[in-house]
This record gives sequence, C-alpha cells and structure tokens, in this order.
Amino acid sequence: MSPKPAAFSASGGGSRPAAAKSRWLPRAPSPAAAARVFAIPYAGCGAGLYRNWPRGRGAVEFLPVELPGRETRLGEPMPGSFQELGAALVEGIAPYLDVPFALFGHCWSALAAYEAAVQLALAGLPAPSRLFVSSQVAPQDGPVGRMLGMAQEEMAEELATTIRALGGQPHPELLAIYAEVLRADVDVSKRYIVPDPPRLSCPITAIGWSQDTEVPADRMAGWTACGSTVFEVFQGHHHRFLDAPPELIGMLGADVGV
Repeated sequence: MSPKPAAFSASGGGSRPAAAKSRWLPRAPSPAAAARVFAIPYAGCGAGLYRNWPRGRGAVEFLPVELPGRETRLGEPMPGSFQELGAALVEGIAPYLDVPFALFGHCWSALAAYEAAVQLALAGLPAPSRLFVSSQVAPQDGPVGRMLGMAQEEMAEELATTIRALGGQPHPELLAIYAEVLRADVDVSKRYIVPDPPRLSCPITAIGWSQDTEVPADRMAGWTACGSTVFEVFQGHHHRFLDAPPELIGMLGADVGV
C-alpha cells in the first residue's frame, strides 16, 4: 500500500472533527479529506481486496467498504438482495457524506454501488459526484457471469485465484467459509432482475478492460439507461483493477468533484 499522503496526516489542518470508525469502514475517514471514493469489494471478498490501493490521491481519500458476512463482519448476515444491501450500506456511510464522494464497484459490486446510489436518492441524502462501474453489464441486461453456474468447488478455486493474485496463499478452512459467502453473493445476483432500472441524477463512468473476457467492454452499453454515462476502456484483464493501475487511480481521484 502506498505511503499515507500528507493530506491525511494527523496534523493535516482539517477543520472538521475526526470521524468515528464504522463497522462498514476498516479505517476511520480522515477529517482532512476534500472528497472520498467508497470502494466496494466484489463477490465473496471483503475490504482487503483493495489492499494494493493507495489511501488516496492528493486530497481525495479512497475508503474500502467492509460488507456484512466477511472479514471483520464474518458473523453478520448478508442482505438477501442488492436493494437491501444498498440501503444498509447507505445507512452505514451516511455520516461520511460531508464532502463530495463517489462510489466504485467492480463486477458484482458495481451493481451494489448502483443500488446504493438509488437508495441515497430514496433517502433524500446527497447524491454521489459520480458512480464508477467496472466490468459489469447494466442492471436491465443481467444477470450474467460465469459464476452463476459454478459449483461450490469451482467457487473455492475462484477465490484461491484471487488470493494468489493479491500475493497471499489460500487457507483451506478459510476457503471453505468464503466459498459459502461467494455462493450467497452469487444467489443475490441471480435474484437481481431489474427490467426498468431507476435513472440516476449523478453521472456514471462505465469502465471496461481491453482483455476482459468475462464482461467485454462493449457489453456495458446499457448503462446509458441508468444515467448520463461516459465509457472508458483501460488496458488489462478482468482483475487488473486489483493492482491499482495509475490510469484508474488517477481517474478516480480526478472525477470526484473537488
């Protein structure tokens, strides 16, 4: 992980009081941040998915989100739908929407991020400056994905591949636990049938990857039905975002509205 930027030092000079830690966020938001990007982990994974990301870019803070049922929240039940998850997430991050903010989701979590944006509007809370959706079709075009038809053993191997990509070694007992988490997340995807998705007031950036064979960039065109959408295609495969590619991090830090 990159060194902590000066903007987030204890003596950063921010006028706001220090934010209290939330079970939704592994670390407390910085009172010195000028903007925040909430990064939601994809299916079967927790906030540790973003361990290679920097804490921020300039005065923009990147905050991985911890979802129920994984890592530090392993004993908590996972909501049964993206709509319920979005509402719960909004309640969890509401105290930290005092600066411009964006939501980022990749694959499965792109839909969680979209539903969080919908729930923010329903709750009368501030809208995101931008919704970033990576490697996922629009709600009305799904559900899609090779994991929808996977057996439990295949899901465990999928998680093992992700762990190795992050530089770790999969532990058999933990793999078994998280394969159950992944199964529950995939079931949420299977139930997500949204033929007429609500249109967001905030702009959307749909991010594709040039070597992504799971969700090719040209399958993301449907996001225009969900709001004003721009499209970006970066070099790399489906999991390239894990490495915090400079072009992605730079775009996130530049497009939050500060």
